[in-house]
Amino acid sequence: MFVVTLRFSTNKAQAPRHMDGHNAWIRRGFEDGIFVLTGSLPGGAGGAVLAHNVSREELEALLREDPFVAETVVDADILEITPGRTDERLAFLKA
Repeated sequence: MFVVTLRFSTNKAQAPRHMDGHNAWIRRGFEDGIFVLTGSLPGGAGGAVLAHNVSREELEALLREDPFVAETVVDADILEITPGRTDERLAFLKA
């Protein structure tokens, strides 16, 4: 599984121009069963995504399709986690 942070860059002012495309990208990530959580970072710093059922290479390709990443509105950072112990409600992340 992966935790992706999308931190606003110096190009943050362009976010409104690309918001519809970014939201469509998020929607597709959920529909494809890759995203299990998205949310905002404190202080308006950007956002985060929890992703699974995807390889790192596939996730990197998916991130390049996000208009916020493609237009350098955000900088993406990927943290890979191999789940060991989970609450039973999150057991699906170990698959």
